[in-house]
Amino acid sequence: MRRSGVTNGSRLHIELRDKNSPWARRLRDLLALMVSDLGGADNCSEAEKSLVRRASMLTLQLELMEQKWAQNGGEASDKSLVTYQRVANSLRRILESIGLKRRSRDITPSLDQYLRQKRKEANGASSEED
Repeated sequence: MRRSGVTNGSRLHIELRDKNSPWARRLRDLLALMVSDLGGADNCSEAEKSLVRRASMLTLQLELMEQKWAQNGGEASDKSLVTYQRVANSLRRILESIGLKRRSRDITPSLDQYLRQKRKEANGASSEED
């Protein structure tokens, strides 16, 4: 079954014109960091992934607003502050929904992985002795 690029993780959005723009790279970074905090993509439900996409975009938008204010000497209009507060509160609610604590991911190798690694190390050691 064919899946969309957004579903299979190869695209951020349905139409992303410039994958290498600074904001697109930052959005990908935020997505990866938040998914990692949830224990990796394999440990996230589709609902959590959806919330992570929204939280990443809201985080990016808040950062862009902060950047504009910094370029304006720290000045922000009343309207932009109200918008910022609303977005920050929405982000907080989403983050509370998915959890604010980092989840550990089990990195213990399986028995097969462990034995393969040991064979590989043994073969490497024996070839160095020759």
